[in-house]
Parts: sequence; C-alpha cells; structure tokens
Amino acid sequence: MKVTGVVLERQGALSLRDIDIPGTLAPGANEVRIAIKSVGICGSDVHYFKHGRIGDFIVTEPMILGHEASGVVEEIGSAVTHLRVGDRVCMEPGVPDFSSIETLRGMYNLDPSVRFWATPPYHGCLTAEVVHPASLTYRLPDSVSFAEGAMVEPLAIGVYAAAKAQIRPGDIAVVTGAGTIGMMVVFAALAAGCAEVIVSDVAAEKLALLATHPEVTTVDLTRESLADAVAARTDGRGVDVFFEASGSTRPYETMIDLIGRGGRIVLVGMPQEKPQLDVVALQVKEISLTGTFRYANVWDRTLKLLGSGKIDLKPLISATFPFSDSVRAFDRAAQHLPSDVKIQISL
Repeated sequence: MKVTGVVLERQGALSLRDIDIPGTLAPGANEVRIAIKSVGICGSDVHYFKHGRIGDFIVTEPMILGHEASGVVEEIGSAVTHLRVGDRVCMEPGVPDFSSIETLRGMYNLDPSVRFWATPPYHGCLTAEVVHPASLTYRLPDSVSFAEGAMVEPLAIGVYAAAKAQIRPGDIAVVTGAGTIGMMVVFAALAAGCAEVIVSDVAAEKLALLATHPEVTTVDLTRESLADAVAARTDGRGVDVFFEASGSTRPYETMIDLIGRGGRIVLVGMPQEKPQLDVVALQVKEISLTGTFRYANVWDRTLKLLGSGKIDLKPLISATFPFSDSVRAFDRAAQHLPSDVKIQISL
C-alpha cells in the first residue's frame, strides 16, 4: 500500500513523500487502526538520519522513521474488546513473536525476532495511520495529552530501569547523563521511592530543568566533581543505586567507587566503545550489575504514573513542528541544542 511518511532515503537524506510499504490498513482480528496525532523524535531516529546505522542495524533502503507516538483508534479488529473507536491511545512500538521462548518467559523485549518501529528493516510510525496489535495499544488517561502520550515510550525506559534497580524507599541514586533518557530515569527513580537523585552532566541547560525538583541534586561536570557530591550527600558511604544513562565509557572508571556496599548498578546508556570495569572491586562490595534493553511489562505502570501527575513531562517538550515541516524538525533535532530535550511532530 502507498502512504505518505517521513522517509529516510539514505544516510543524511530525509524527505516527506509517498512510499509503498507492505501490508494493509485493514486491521486483523487482534489489531487496531490508529490515526497518528503526535510523534517524538528519538535520538535513534537522529542517529539513523546522520549515520545510516546503529550497530548492526543498517539502513539499506528507504525507511519511515518514528517510534514514539500517540493517536486515536479509528477501527478495531473483531476480537478486540478493551479498546473502542475514538479512544486516545499510545503504542508500544516493539512487536515480538508472541510464541517465542523470550515472550513466554515475560522478556518479550529480548525476543530476537521483535519488529520494532523504525529499526531496519521495519518502517516507523511517522505517517498518517498505522495498524498495530491491540495488546500493545494503551488508552491514555484523560489528563494526558497527545504530546505527553508520545513521551510514554522514553519514560517507559526510565520506569523499566527503576524496576530493574529494585529501589527501596529512601534510597539515594546517581544518574550519569541528563539527556532525555537520563531525565526519565531521574523521574522514575523518584517515583519508585528514591529520597534523592544526584544527576551529572556537562549541559547546564539540561541540569537546570532538573534543578527545580527539590529531591534532585545536580552536578555540572565542567565545574564540579561527582565523587565530591556523592561523598557529601551520603556522608562518604556511597549511593545505593547507580544508573549509567550517558552512553559514555567514562563513568565506568569511577562508578564502583561511588557505590556503597551491596549497591546496584543499572546500565541504560549504550557506549560506542567497550568500557573497562574493575570486577574485583565489584565483587568485594557485592555490587549487583544489570543491563537494560528498552522495556518490558511496564507500559501500563508508566501511564498510571503519568496520569497521576507524579511525573510532569510537559516542560521537556522543547518544540513542536507540523507534519509538513518534518524535515525541518529533524534538522533542528540533529543540532542537539543544549536547551532542547524533546522535539515533536504533530499530525
């Protein structure tokens, strides 16, 4: 079928045009057809735009971008019972093999055959309509706008990381990196029970957005030492949880020194190079270490948090462009302005 979409033609070349894609807009029995209303531009979208690949995922033919989306249900399949036409929704963008071992064990994010929007060779959602599994489509709370609904995807990464950290009430955490995902981890850690989160970055503009929260201590790495801040805030004991969300290898050099005995490390950012880690120091302190890949089984919890008002994402939406200006929106996102957090496209 032919649709109009924001198409990555090849590395560095983006266009808004008609394109033929597989499938049909008629939903199957367990699917819904959704009119897209708002789409956020993710760092991965920009990376594909600028570099044409992420690791082994390489853009070899034109691909529609976008995977952070909200919309309105236009049609439901014959077996769908929890959604109605007209429902305002957001969509979990990774579709696993529902019969795989990973999915059956509850780790559907680790299913090797998952079809994730805007990850080669699969098209994304920056187009007028999509068909999606009803089981991965969630009704938005009345208090949540379409723009906020398109922020559920990155927030789910933070909620998943907080769940993996096994946060206990009163914990003190460090988050390295105050980009979009780092901010989501901060908010999720606080909602999960952290008494304080110490967040570090080199971008003063982004740290300023977090400094308005009384439970957050910001550390500008161009002027301050994270180690000194942790020592001061924990009486030298070290933090309970350490989230690495910057994607840099530098935090690996000192993270174990900043964690108290029996603490936990959750790796969220993905470094381009292989970091070095002092395994003996990890063992001596009995520090637990885990990685995260996207999210699983937290989408409904994320929506409840957002709908409750415990997390306010509206200040993070830096600019919104109409669909007709999508290429300009990507050009803006690719500038990585220090004051920008999330650029969105409205349909």
